[in-house]
Amino acid sequence: MPTVLLLRHGRTTANADGGLAGRQPVELDDVGRAQASALGPRLAAIPLAEVVTSPLIRCRQTVELALPGTPAAVEEGLIECGYGDWEGRPLKQLAKDPLWTVVQQHPSAVTFPNGEAMAAMAARAVAAVRAWDARIAAEYGPDALWVACSHGDVIKAILADALGVHLDGFQRIVVDPASISAIRYTPVRPFVVRINDPGADLGALLPPKRRRRPRRAPRAVVESDAAVGGGAVGGQE
Repeated sequence: MPTVLLLRHGRTTANADGGLAGRQPVELDDVGRAQASALGPRLAAIPLAEVVTSPLIRCRQTVELALPGTPAAVEEGLIECGYGDWEGRPLKQLAKDPLWTVVQQHPSAVTFPNGEAMAAMAARAVAAVRAWDARIAAEYGPDALWVACSHGDVIKAILADALGVHLDGFQRIVVDPASISAIRYTPVRPFVVRINDPGADLGALLPPKRRRRPRRAPRAVVESDAAVGGGAVGGQE
């Protein structure tokens, strides 16, 4: 099945100021623009079947700077969590709210005041990624790579689902601005290939060349099988 590269947008003015941007039209700052531009050579080195992005401007700017001239489909399912009354407020201030402890320790129980439930955010984000992955597999084949540009908590929720981790454990995952995480979905299970990668070569994500197998060969390792002992980097033997 295809591999999705989960790209977090570059640093924003809210990130730099310690605020919670939420769904506000917050743009990349100078650092974020440089981060997005630096992604260009990495992404240009691999064939991308599709580029999909959250509708918020910081994600669209990241894609435009990283992949200039590349069309990107807007996917509402990848939008930032709806933080409601928390949106736009300093994180230091929010940390004094009793709900902050619940967000940290039991996020699956959280619904933000006048906002979205974190469990609902996770469900719609995972559904969006899996739907796009199935569509891309049908159109481009199982070896396709594609990009989904989204937000920190959204990407963490998608990774937690792929790891088989309850949403209450997703705060253990770190996803920095302009980082890339990668998941390869298969008919049996997802494989988390990378998490929070700030700059490594993406060429290793390309699948190895398929070997022809005899018609009556013994059962072979298939894409849904986990490598016993851990396997080798990039699927190479």
